[in-house]
Amino acid sequence: MARWKQWGVLLGAGVSLLGGALFFQEEARTPGAWKAALFQSIQETAEKSWLPGIAYGGETEKNTSLKEWVVSLASHSMPLGTYVVEHAREDLAAEDEDTLEMLAKMQAEDENSVDENGQLVGTDESARTQQAASTLDLSPERLRDFDYLVGNFYTVDSVTYVNPEDLNVDTLLAKDMTITKAGEDPKILIYHTHSQETFADSNGDVSTSIVGIGRYLTELLNDTYGIPTLHHEGVYDLIDGKLDRSEAYELAAPDIARILEENPSIEVVIDLHRDGVADTTHLVTEINGKQTAQIMFFNGMSRTRANGDLSGMPNPYIQDNLAFSLQMKLKAEELYPGFTRRIYLKGYRYNMNLMPKMLLVEAGAQTNTVEEMKNAMEPLAEILSQVLE
Repeated sequence: MARWKQWGVLLGAGVSLLGGALFFQEEARTPGAWKAALFQSIQETAEKSWLPGIAYGGETEKNTSLKEWVVSLASHSMPLGTYVVEHAREDLAAEDEDTLEMLAKMQAEDENSVDENGQLVGTDESARTQQAASTLDLSPERLRDFDYLVGNFYTVDSVTYVNPEDLNVDTLLAKDMTITKAGEDPKILIYHTHSQETFADSNGDVSTSIVGIGRYLTELLNDTYGIPTLHHEGVYDLIDGKLDRSEAYELAAPDIARILEENPSIEVVIDLHRDGVADTTHLVTEINGKQTAQIMFFNGMSRTRANGDLSGMPNPYIQDNLAFSLQMKLKAEELYPGFTRRIYLKGYRYNMNLMPKMLLVEAGAQTNTVEEMKNAMEPLAEILSQVLE
C-alpha cells in the first residue's frame, strides 16, 4: 500500500492506480533508480509544459504509451524535480548493427549540453553555477545523499539514467587518482576529437582554436607543474576537407589507442573540447582577477534508457571515469567555486573506454575569447596537479 500512497502524493487527483502500477513495472530497478527515472521523466515533461525555451525541440509522438500519459498528467501538478535534463532524442529499439552505427552518429553529433537553438540546459546556468557554488556542502556525509549529489553536481541527460550504485561517493572518492611523476616519459595525453572548434576572436590560425588551447594546457603541465604531457594534434572532424563530425570518435579511437600502446607510461587521457551555446550566452567567471571561461566535465555512461547497457559500446572503466570527474569537480569547488559547471552524464561512450583516468572536458564555448580560454587552462592545470599528485 505504501507504493500506491506514494503515487497518490506524486500524481495527485485523476491518475489511476493501474497506471501507476504499469509505470513502476516498466521502470523497475533499485528504489533509487526508479526514483531517479521518475524525476527525470517528470522533469522532461514539465520542461516542455513550463519552460519550452530550455527543453529540446521536437513534437511528442501522438501515440503515447500509458506511462507517458501518466507522467504527462503528473507533470501538471508536480514541481520540477532535482534533475536538470534535456528532452531526449528518439532512441532506437534494438541494438543491432544498424543501431550501433546510428548510436555512433548520435554520439558524435549529440555531445553539447544545449538544445537545438543553442540554449544551455537550465536557466542562466552561468549565474546559477556561481550562486550555488558558495553554498555547496562538499562533506562526504552530505554527498552520500544521492538526491543531493545528483541535484547539485550533475546534469543527467534523459537519454540515459543513473543509479545510486553508479554514484556511490565512498567508492568514487576511494579510487586512487595519483600518478607516478618520476621520469621524463609522458604521463598525460591531451587530444581533440573536434579539432576545428574555435572562439569569438579566432583568426583562422591553429593557435587560436581548441588545439591552441590544448597546446597551452600542455605547456602549463610540462613547465609549471612538472608533469610530462604529450599533445596530439590529429584531425578527426574534417572529411575531404569539409567539417564532418559524424565519424570523429570512431576515427580518433585507433590513433589514440596506438599512441597509448607506444607510450605505456601514459596514465591520464584528456579529450579537450569547447561547448556550443547561443550567441547571447557567455560562460565566464573571474579567477585571480582574470576573465576565465567556465569548464564542464562530461561522462559517457554507455547506457540508454531505451537499450539499457550498450553491449556494442562497452566501457569497463565507467566507475573510474566517474571517480576522476567527481574528484576533479570537488577539487575545483574547493579551490575555485563557480569555475566548473555541473558534470554532464550522457548515454553514449565517447571513447572513454580508452583509459581509467579519462576526462572529456568542455572548456568554455564559441562565445568565449581565446584569452578567456587560456585563462581557464591555468586553474584546470592546477586542479589536475592536485588531484593527480
